[in-house]
Amino acid sequence: MRLLNTKTFLLQEFYTDVPPYAILSHTWGKREVTFQDMQNTDAIKTREDLQAGWSKVKKACEHAHNYSFEWIWIDSCCINKESSAELSEALNSMYQYYEDAEVCYVYLSDVSGKEDPRDPSSTFRVSRWFKRGWTLQELLAPSHVVFLDKNWADLGTRQSLRDAISAITLVPVEVFEGKDIAEFSIAQRMSWAAFRETTRPEDQAYSLMGIFGVNMPPIYGEGGPKAFMRLQQEIIKISDDRSIFARNCEVSWLDLLMSSERRVMSVCRQLFQTFNILYILLATMGCAYIFHLRPSQFLGMVP
Repeated sequence: MRLLNTKTFLLQEFYTDVPPYAILSHTWGKREVTFQDMQNTDAIKTREDLQAGWSKVKKACEHAHNYSFEWIWIDSCCINKESSAELSEALNSMYQYYEDAEVCYVYLSDVSGKEDPRDPSSTFRVSRWFKRGWTLQELLAPSHVVFLDKNWADLGTRQSLRDAISAITLVPVEVFEGKDIAEFSIAQRMSWAAFRETTRPEDQAYSLMGIFGVNMPPIYGEGGPKAFMRLQQEIIKISDDRSIFARNCEVSWLDLLMSSERRVMSVCRQLFQTFNILYILLATMGCAYIFHLRPSQFLGMVP
């Protein structure tokens, strides 16, 4: 893997004996600093469109360096995305990268540290970070996660904020208390991603590879349904968990429309799982038309 030196801002590749490193989790802005940009850091300083991205890289390095980390991994600049082979390797190794990190710093650019993250009306509760597809594995994989506000000040850890995070993500609090996600059914783990979105439709499937312990080559352009079908086929190869095939869902539209907010979220998760089951059943039968509904499309069907 390729790591960024927190003091010199130089990139270095490690094939064996990877040193201890911190890792950054964040949501992308309009223009992030890329691997190509990092080949000339002096030029970055003169680029107005790169200032926000460069500030993020510097602040991440500074924060990690303050905690004695010489190396950090940042997805935006540590992957050469112009190389399809390297991009494929990185996407398939991403969960492992986060799992092997000493600490994961979650930078929330839209959250104020002046608020209590446990307050239902806080910006923490509605942060964009909790809505993105790739950040689910970045929440689950690391052994230690620290949340930082827009000024890079500590908000708390995944452990200390576990109740609030569970309420936001609907991931059971037991996961944040050390329970292995492999102990949860495929249907349960799939439901955690139900309302997350990605810029590229294929990433809705690719971002779940590590959570299910499978690997497959990314094929951007194949579309979300095909990518999701390949993901489920890979899961079937290694798992005898039948929850991917059968899960009861006895709810009505009246239940959905008249329930409390918490009940609505629970019902929607069940409905998502049901459509997911239909998807894999049709796929295994070799049907030509597979319907995979994104949350926004699904909710648009509500009378």
